[in-house]
Amino acid sequence: MPLLQNHIAVVTGAASGIGRAIAAGYAREGAQVTLLDVDGKGAEAAAQEIRDAGGLAESFALDVTKREDCIAVAKRVADQVGRVSILVNNAGINRRNGFTADPAAVLKDWQDIMAINLNGVFNVTQAFLEPLLAAKGRIVNIGSIQSFLHVRTPNSPAYTTSKHGVLGFTRALAAELGKHGVRVNAIGPGLIETPLNAAVRANDPGLVKIFMDHTPLGRAGKPEDIVGPAIFLASDLASYVTGTIVMADGGYRAI
Repeated sequence: MPLLQNHIAVVTGAASGIGRAIAAGYAREGAQVTLLDVDGKGAEAAAQEIRDAGGLAESFALDVTKREDCIAVAKRVADQVGRVSILVNNAGINRRNGFTADPAAVLKDWQDIMAINLNGVFNVTQAFLEPLLAAKGRIVNIGSIQSFLHVRTPNSPAYTTSKHGVLGFTRALAAELGKHGVRVNAIGPGLIETPLNAAVRANDPGLVKIFMDHTPLGRAGKPEDIVGPAIFLASDLASYVTGTIVMADGGYRAI
């Protein structure tokens, strides 16, 4: 039997990269998947790929920074798809301005990154909380190796802070929602080859080398490398797992 049979899963940031891969992986494991993304056309294209492969998928355009829109989409999903039992908070952005860069740029980075990476996780989780409680559901948040430290590469303090926040939010919710049967966990990707970082990878080979020099597996990850952990955490295989983060970083934090 597929691991996610009879589940309805919502994945944010599902038009590309990690979110798209997780949505497809969930569909292969029997879940009915709803793909959400600010890029509505991209989300629908990803949903169509799932349907073409024999899976069940719907899509809706959503800007996770807009709380009222999150509430409205949650109602549409409830009315048109059904009761959500799995939520993946994947939508996120990254920029690499340091704190000592142009103050206006630093402020914009902080506002934009927090609005999507942290407030967006809050907005979507709150919007879908009622069905998740009713279903004794599962929440999977996408953190980062930077949920722990600034690692060895230059990165914006806003991004690092946001991903620390995602891990803190994960642990706080796990502690609170466990009595309701809801499990809350996170995944910590390392350097994953996605459209989000394509320009950086192409234009800064030195940065990629820093990552590879500290990655025992010796390669960057692919979005599909995050699918297995995401399936595990959403499935009954992880029935006694909550409040933790599963690192999918090629061993980066080991050395």
